[in-house]
Amino acid sequence: MELDLYQVDAFAENVFSGNPAAIVPLFEWLSDDLMQNIAAENNLSETAFFVRKGEYFELRWFTTESEVDLCGHATLASAHVLYEHLDYADPVVVFETKSGRLFVDREDNKYSLDVPAWGVREIQVTERVAKALGVRPAELYMGERDMMAVFDNERTVRELTPDFRLVSQLDGMCMICTAPALDFDFVSRTFVPEEGIPEDPVTGSAHCTLVPFWADRLGKSELAAFQASKRGGRLDCEHLSDRVKIAGKCVTYLKGQIIL
Repeated sequence: MELDLYQVDAFAENVFSGNPAAIVPLFEWLSDDLMQNIAAENNLSETAFFVRKGEYFELRWFTTESEVDLCGHATLASAHVLYEHLDYADPVVVFETKSGRLFVDREDNKYSLDVPAWGVREIQVTERVAKALGVRPAELYMGERDMMAVFDNERTVRELTPDFRLVSQLDGMCMICTAPALDFDFVSRTFVPEEGIPEDPVTGSAHCTLVPFWADRLGKSELAAFQASKRGGRLDCEHLSDRVKIAGKCVTYLKGQIIL
C-alpha cells in the first residue's frame, strides 16, 4: 500500500516557521491503529487524515500519542493540500469532525478557518500551577478543554521555562499562557506534554479560547495574535458570537509517499 503524504507549515509566512502538520488524503478510512502508527512515525504535533464524502470531507487528527477532537493548524493545512495539490476549486472546504462541521475558505494565499468559540471560568491560582510554569500567573482560567494562565506582560510569556513533567499533571489538555502585547493584541504559548508535545509551535484550537477572552477584555472583535514559540506564527482572528475565525498562510514543505 502506498499513501500520499504532504507536510505543510501552517500559520507560516515561509517554510521553517509556523506549525508543521502531516496530511494524508485517503479514499477510505484506515484502521485507527494504523493511523496512530503513521502519526507516531511522522513525529509531528499532528497528522491529519481526510476522506471525501460527497460535498464535504471527513477529517481526523492524531498526535504522536492519541486522536484529538480539534486541531486548527492541521485543518488549515488540509485545506491547503486540497486547493494547492488536489485541484479543489469550491470557494469553501467543509470538514466533518469530532468538533462538528468546520469551514475553511481561501482569499489569495491566506486561509480562514471557522471554529467554535469556547468560554472560560476563573479559578484560583495555585502553587501547583505556579511551580509548573516557574512563574505565578496574574489570573488562571479553566476552559472547555484547556487551562489558561494570564500574565501581565508578554516578556514573561516569552521567557517561560515550564517544568513539563508538572505541566502534564495539570487539568485540561493544553496549558495556554497568554498576555497583552506591544506589536499584537496578545501573545500566547501552548504546552501539551501529556500528548507528547512539550510546546506546540502554533495552536489554532487554543484560539477558540484565547480569541473570545481577549475580544471581551479589549473590547474589539478583530484581533492580531502571535504565538511566541521558537518557530512562531501570526494569526489574524475575529470573534463572531459563538464562532471564531482564525486566518493565516500555509506553505508546503514536502510531498512524498508512505509505503506500507
